[in-house]
Amino acid sequence: MKWMHKWLTLATACLCLTTLAVAPALAEPEGLDNAALERLINDRTLGGNQSSNHDEAGDLLMNAMGLLGVAYRFGGNSPVSGLDCSGFMQYIFKKSMRINLPRTSAEMATVGRAVERSQLQPGDMVFFRTSGGGRISHVGMYIGNGRMVHAPRSGKNIEIVGITSGYWHQKYATARRVSNSDRFR
Repeated sequence: MKWMHKWLTLATACLCLTTLAVAPALAEPEGLDNAALERLINDRTLGGNQSSNHDEAGDLLMNAMGLLGVAYRFGGNSPVSGLDCSGFMQYIFKKSMRINLPRTSAEMATVGRAVERSQLQPGDMVFFRTSGGGRISHVGMYIGNGRMVHAPRSGKNIEIVGITSGYWHQKYATARRVSNSDRFR
């Protein structure tokens, strides 16, 4: 009977430690609970063809959020081996909307419709000049509330960051809105 008590105590301790280790990984991303995500989708669907825009924005956001934590890899275009910023956008748009985007962020910045910074909606691609020389060298997806999801750089994972102040605010170049009517094939 003593051995059973020790075994149960050890099993309970292991279960508790496992729960503590796994719980943070299963937590929702900061500020993106179901209600917040639904608000983002609703914001995107104001005006225009609501059912089409709703589906596109929702699919884009859900696929993007599903890749949070995936490792960055320069030139990467697969969640299994890692994604760079443009590979991340290519993957999301192909999976969500069956749209084939160009490979580089600079080429992507010519697809779809230009969007003023003040008119950003969830699902818009946001572009940055991070390498000097004035060329566009980074892309992320706007998710609302002044934030984007992106694949930042080597040694980091896909993450959510603010773009209304600091580094990303200063490096901001432009934004584009791509819908199924803007297919790039």
